[in-house]
Amino acid sequence: MGRLGAGWLLAQACRLVGPALPWEERVASGVTRACSSTPAGDGPEGPARPRSYWRSLRRLVQGAPKPPYTRVCQVGDPVLRAVSAPVESAQLAGPELQLLVQRLVQVMRRQRCVGLSAPQLGVPLQVLALEFPEALFRACAPRLRETRQMEPFPLRVFVNPSLRVLDSRLVTFSEGCESVAGFLACVPRFQAVQISGLDPRGEQMVWQASGWAARIIQHEMDHLQGCLFIDKMDSKTFTNIHWMAVND
Repeated sequence: MGRLGAGWLLAQACRLVGPALPWEERVASGVTRACSSTPAGDGPEGPARPRSYWRSLRRLVQGAPKPPYTRVCQVGDPVLRAVSAPVESAQLAGPELQLLVQRLVQVMRRQRCVGLSAPQLGVPLQVLALEFPEALFRACAPRLRETRQMEPFPLRVFVNPSLRVLDSRLVTFSEGCESVAGFLACVPRFQAVQISGLDPRGEQMVWQASGWAARIIQHEMDHLQGCLFIDKMDSKTFTNIHWMAVND
């Protein structure tokens, strides 16, 4: 199958968030913002960060990467702040959607995370993948499993999902995101929810979940609304997971 981007998925992405800009163009257009340590002479947007020779050569030969990417978009990418569009019925079971689903599962498993949404791969469409395999479950300490109400669950892929709260009690635990790599924070989530939608073949799916699974569902559903966990976190708990290594 060919890359998405020239076809339907990229058209959807461009319609919603506009074409992806190289770093230099993002700086010039004001998409990025400088940090407080930017030298005054570099201008309000900070200095451009040129690509290395080899990256430039690869881009020249292969062309710019197109979504769905094989890596996870990071905070600052406009696609993560776009409200995702629904997948049209005519595209269900089509090759573009199947490639997107395949890429979501591939990247999710490679990163050893338990959920991933289409916007995180550069495609602002209502598609998400969820999986908590036995191996990852066993890697968690027994006390952690009990405290956070963890249970493994098989792969589930939802298209055009909707969420209903079943238990509105708020439970707060630390949470991370592959799109805010290297950071954690405490986030309140509802105790139990129901997610319903279609599978990639267009069949109706419904899943009622509580505890850790409900947290994962809510996190990924937020991505489809352009919302990141940092928008709902307790800011005082925001932590760089490598903070201790800095002092060693």
